Amino acid sequence: MTTPRALPAWLQAENPAAALDYEIAREKASALGRLGRRLEATLAALAAFDAQAADETSAPPAEQREHRDALVAAAGEALWEFIVQREACGLRDSVRAMRDYGVPSEVRLRMGIFPAMKHRSDTRRG
Repeated sequence: MTTPRALPAWLQAENPAAALDYEIAREKASALGRLGRRLEATLAALAAFDAQAADETSAPPAEQREHRDALVAAAGEALWEFIVQREACGLRDSVRAMRDYGVPSEVRLRMGIFPAMKHRSDTRRG
């Protein structure tokens, strides 16, 4: 979490609307940074899993596949959130961002796809 900084003196007194715009832009940039770090972390976790899975085969293949699918899904969600925030900041070139972050194609394909919610069946009788 960053420590709030005071607004520049020229912005405080002259134009309250500009001061608000400044604060909003600062928050957008801060959120973009947080989401970028989250994306990097999810991609690193996926890469680490792949490296470890290549070295060992102790876990059952189905279990490994489920864990890897969960990592890909988490990275896809993080990518989606990051791209949405970039666009909110006016940055529209998502292809370049994906290339800069080294996003694998399977993560790109999972962007914005969320798992289906499991519905609990209502077992009340009445």
